[in-house]
Amino acid sequence: MAMAMAMRRAAALGARHILAASSTSSSGVLLRRHMSVDAGAAMEKVRAAGLLRTQGLIGGKWVDAYDGKTIEVQNPATGETLANVSCMGSKETSDAIASAHSTFYSWSKLTANERSKALRKWHDLIISHKEELALLMTLEQGKPMKEALVEVTYGASFIEYFAEEAKRIYGDIIPPTLSDRRLLVLKQPVGVVGAVTPWNFPLAMITRKVGPALACGCTVVVKPSEFTPLTALAAADLALQAGIPAGAINVVMGNAPEIGDALLQSTQVRKITFTGSTAVGKKLMAGSANTVKKSLKVGNGLEESTSQGPLINEAAVQKVEKFINDATSKGANIMLGGKRHSLGMSFYEPTVVGNVSNDMLLFREEVFGPVAPLVPFKTEEDAIRMANDTNAGLAAYIFTKSIPRSWRVSEALEYGLVGVNEGIISTEVAPFGGVKQSGLGREGSKYGMDEYLELKYICMGNLN
Repeated sequence: MAMAMAMRRAAALGARHILAASSTSSSGVLLRRHMSVDAGAAMEKVRAAGLLRTQGLIGGKWVDAYDGKTIEVQNPATGETLANVSCMGSKETSDAIASAHSTFYSWSKLTANERSKALRKWHDLIISHKEELALLMTLEQGKPMKEALVEVTYGASFIEYFAEEAKRIYGDIIPPTLSDRRLLVLKQPVGVVGAVTPWNFPLAMITRKVGPALACGCTVVVKPSEFTPLTALAAADLALQAGIPAGAINVVMGNAPEIGDALLQSTQVRKITFTGSTAVGKKLMAGSANTVKKSLKVGNGLEESTSQGPLINEAAVQKVEKFINDATSKGANIMLGGKRHSLGMSFYEPTVVGNVSNDMLLFREEVFGPVAPLVPFKTEEDAIRMANDTNAGLAAYIFTKSIPRSWRVSEALEYGLVGVNEGIISTEVAPFGGVKQSGLGREGSKYGMDEYLELKYICMGNLN
């Protein structure tokens, strides 16, 4: 029985550099010089559009860290510093929470139509600045420009969708058990939301959380990754321009433990939404190593032909190396790649590893690198058992020509999302979320709205 088991997907590659091995050849120097020129021009374009923000956003004001500390945001393709942004902590987060809390009472009292109009304008501004946002994302995160452009459109689609859904938050009338009573169910916003987002999708992960929260009448404190804060800040700037009021959306970045603790410990924060894993799957293509080699070009994301950028930082490269070494020491074989790329920095070769078994780190944990492990199996039941033998359960993929098999396997897989003969399955109109230790609740679609609403039951008696 021949069936290709879906490989655990390689993470979207990200973008911050800590010193790594680099070429000292003249060609290497020329390459970096060319990259630097491109990056400088791109930053100038972002700056000219007024979207380069380096301060946090609290109560509608752009503010420095209270102690003046900053952190560097670096271009992982060149190692250059793009900007120094405010390094905030618990005090700034507490003020952001207070701002969101005070604004909640006015924002939540607006009509759904008023909130919808503001969100729609935010969507339109994101689309009108699509190129600048994509440039900023590629510069700080490293993904190819064409992927960054796709993410901007994808991220904006959540704002558009929830702008419409804001007008469809319906309650309910329940038939009473007694004739003199009326039973009603209202949906009301939960309050202040703390949104913690990762570096791999620096725009879409924010809009997928902030969009439904604002649509429901909640206010938000966003904590973007310290590796990719510039995209988040630019998006927040556009939100203010769209007329979303000061305090409805706040952004703090820097000291992750302090910010996280402040969000968790605050009694004013009524919901925490956190994503720490990859959100969108890429189609895993079956084929020979030669075909894979021809379809992936590694390089600076600003170059049009690039299909794979650098990893987020040196630590990410070391993690990939650890996983590869663990696999090969236990009998796996490298079919393609398997080492740092000749570009240096935090670039890693697209890698395919064969003969992977369940005692290897590649099987048990997410590598967050361009590594596709191939796991052999004999029967459909074996494949299902191995796929479910994990504490994670976000997304799974099956590729088959058999319709009966597609139903059997997709229903048996213990995952929140299943793609059948398709790798890019995330969309704003479908629920996104995992099972087991891959999270609670859902984002996107009408089901994602419920995460930001409280149900209120009202019983009215003595009406006769």
